[in-house]
Amino acid sequence: MIKRIRNILALFPLLAVFLSACNDDDSFSASPMNVLTMEVDTVFMDTVFSKVPASTRSFWIYNNSADGIRCSNVRLQNGNQTGFRVNVDGLYLGEQLGFQTSDIEIRKGDSIRVFVELTSRPTYQTDPKEIEDNLIFTLESGVQQKVNLNAWSWDADLVQELRITKDTVIGNAGKRPLVVYKGIVVDSLATLTFEAGTVVYFHDEAGMEVRGRLVCNGDSSGNVVLRGDRLDNMFDYLPYDFLPGRWKGIHFHSSSYDNVMDFTDIHSGYDGIVCDSSDVARTKLTLTSSTIHNCKGYGIRTCNSKVVISNCQVSNTLSDCLAVFGGDVSLLHCTLAQFYPFDAQRGAALRFCNNDGISSWNLHNLSVRNSIVTGYSDDEVRWTLPDSTMAFRYSFSHSLLRTPQEDDSLSFSHIVWEDVNDTVASGAKNFQRIDTDMLRYDFHLDSVSLARGKANLEWALPYNRDGVRREDEVNMGCY
Repeated sequence: MIKRIRNILALFPLLAVFLSACNDDDSFSASPMNVLTMEVDTVFMDTVFSKVPASTRSFWIYNNSADGIRCSNVRLQNGNQTGFRVNVDGLYLGEQLGFQTSDIEIRKGDSIRVFVELTSRPTYQTDPKEIEDNLIFTLESGVQQKVNLNAWSWDADLVQELRITKDTVIGNAGKRPLVVYKGIVVDSLATLTFEAGTVVYFHDEAGMEVRGRLVCNGDSSGNVVLRGDRLDNMFDYLPYDFLPGRWKGIHFHSSSYDNVMDFTDIHSGYDGIVCDSSDVARTKLTLTSSTIHNCKGYGIRTCNSKVVISNCQVSNTLSDCLAVFGGDVSLLHCTLAQFYPFDAQRGAALRFCNNDGISSWNLHNLSVRNSIVTGYSDDEVRWTLPDSTMAFRYSFSHSLLRTPQEDDSLSFSHIVWEDVNDTVASGAKNFQRIDTDMLRYDFHLDSVSLARGKANLEWALPYNRDGVRREDEVNMGCY
């Protein structure tokens, strides 16, 4: 028993040292030399639509000094006037606390995290307006430190489900943007027309269901733009607008005919355009001088439909850039470029067949003229064995193709066959910029592209995708 007591007494000096160490760790200093280290000096929320909650931002605050630091006050400078909402180390600086707190302390070597959200108020202006606030930390020493909260707020017309039951014209060039939740439905007896310069922002899972008719009257100086509604960045170099699958895309139902889309920019959707089976004797879609880019599904998927595509760029899709299952489809001066960067199991630039695995249709005609079909793969033009009971007619002429050379002069004439063994450069050497690191792409032709000056002049369209007049030496593709 006495030995046990002696052992316990022997521990007292160690316990005293331990308690002393704890007291040192818990000591707080009011010295003005001790300040907090902010991870950022500005929290920038990018551009946000007013009345729409922005995504949450966060940052860390560190105490790298030799003592603990207490904040006598942490507050939002403008209270609730700007729409910023802040949580500091688990404390929400809301109305109940008067948008401030005095309960923040940071021990030496420790850190806290701050979360910032924003739902901005209407600005009653056409253009985005800068809004800002300051999160101010007043230390026990009297030293003040602050982090600036900054954003651009943009008033928009917000609609839930927009149902078009009669002929309707939408034009918002120079006006407030249109943000669509749940989607747009065009009824079978109605026509929806977008005027030049119109931009429509679709929220997640929203898209267009066209049972009637869609007309996009863009021009070279004012494209109709259909895109997702995220205006902010995932990273400094990467806007959310560069990511695929931000909205659903456009679905033309079987009852829809005579759709016209001119100078239209469709990007970052799931599917760009899907055309359901219909009467091939009637034109379902005429797509001219348009771009479909960066889709998480198909660029264009058409089943047993009559579709005319000219001066168009269809690029970077997880599934095929263009998939044709039966019907009558013609391409003139088009660029199909498959450089989808997010998945190595990407589809082809062009796929065609008379069977989609469920239904069979006659492929009455697939015509590809003065066009480019290329990408990363050594075979970007793919077709499967047709249903022998159905028609399967196709032709390629005066086009650049990245596919093994075919010995079929009836279906392939005046073809520039890309060297599929050139796996280092692949089809990327045709274009001015294929930057998979920064996700920047420019499908205008590079000076070394074999597609330069190789198109058939007799078929040449007078203007290219940019609305620039073609010269006597005509390039393949849309530029």
